[in-house]
Amino acid sequence: MRWRLLLLVFGAAAAGLLWLASDLLSPYRGYSGNMLLVIEPGSRASQVADLLIARGVLRHRLPFLARYWAGRPRHVLRAGEYLFDRPLRPLDVYRRLVQGDVFLHPVVIPEGSDRFDIARILNLRLGIDPVQFFEVTQQTVAIRDLDPRAPSLEGYLFPDTYRFPRGVSAATVVVTMLARFRRIVGTRLANERPSSAGWHEVMTLASLVEKETPEASERPLIAGVFERRLERGMPLQSDPTVAYAARLDYRPIGPITQSDLGFDSPYNTYRHSGLPPGPIANPGEASIRAVFQPADGDALYFVANNHGGHVFARTLAEHQRNVSRYRREKAALLRNQPKTVSGDSKSPAREASTRAAQAQKRARNTQQEANHP
Repeated sequence: MRWRLLLLVFGAAAAGLLWLASDLLSPYRGYSGNMLLVIEPGSRASQVADLLIARGVLRHRLPFLARYWAGRPRHVLRAGEYLFDRPLRPLDVYRRLVQGDVFLHPVVIPEGSDRFDIARILNLRLGIDPVQFFEVTQQTVAIRDLDPRAPSLEGYLFPDTYRFPRGVSAATVVVTMLARFRRIVGTRLANERPSSAGWHEVMTLASLVEKETPEASERPLIAGVFERRLERGMPLQSDPTVAYAARLDYRPIGPITQSDLGFDSPYNTYRHSGLPPGPIANPGEASIRAVFQPADGDALYFVANNHGGHVFARTLAEHQRNVSRYRREKAALLRNQPKTVSGDSKSPAREASTRAAQAQKRARNTQQEANHP
């Protein structure tokens, strides 16, 4: 009788273990499409198992919990956002949560984005507070070895496609972007060395080149024009610097007006000769390379051609004729352009941009109070 009881117990235990093993190794999917699931910090294993069952990731909770108990205390379930897009074995689900294989959101920072643009993108994509972003990017200790005169991290936040987890901090994003800049400089631009003036002038000029043209083939030409104007002591008269001065002054940006050209800002290269105090955007590799390798020539002026490129000129008279042609063509294009209904002024992108400008102002005021108690 005793042997029969023991056999029953062992048989039941063996059947239970077999069921547990079978369940752990059987792929399951009780949901459709792709699903993002958030494990909140401090969640207990039982709560995680219940959530996984409720969302259709697991069929049964006991096998998952048995694997978790067997791995304690060496293994812990990590909080975060996880993507489930295919049938998975409960064992694979467990491993994913233990390894912290969280979903990484792709974040595209286009070339030529300034800190206002980046703050807006990060707020929309990751929910990062623009105030925190501006506070972090106002601190220049991280690039002091490259640019002791940098007024901010503008110019060194390398534009690229990044992947960040939910809840990432502004500091982590900035550190990642700065590391990407150093990697590009140390690998693809390893053969290029700044002059005695250092990276400050290189990145400032590269940011102007970046903002002046989207055409990679034109960047060495524009870099050459700026180099010759600097050598001759001519003001750069770059419209993007006027637009950046307006952004720093929290003024709306539209077509450049005469009052904009006369606005007294150290970034306004119509009023002040030489380079502005620092970069006005974050240039890509092509613009940085163009500053190291400007095109030869004698052009001192350029103006847009209404087709995405520019027309270059050697003399002021030639340039003025090009400007007149540009204005005539521009007016004709506007006359022939169909009227469109403007977008919602309260769109998320516009609101995020406004919050970014307000955050920049608050961050600057805080910095000024710290410097002048």
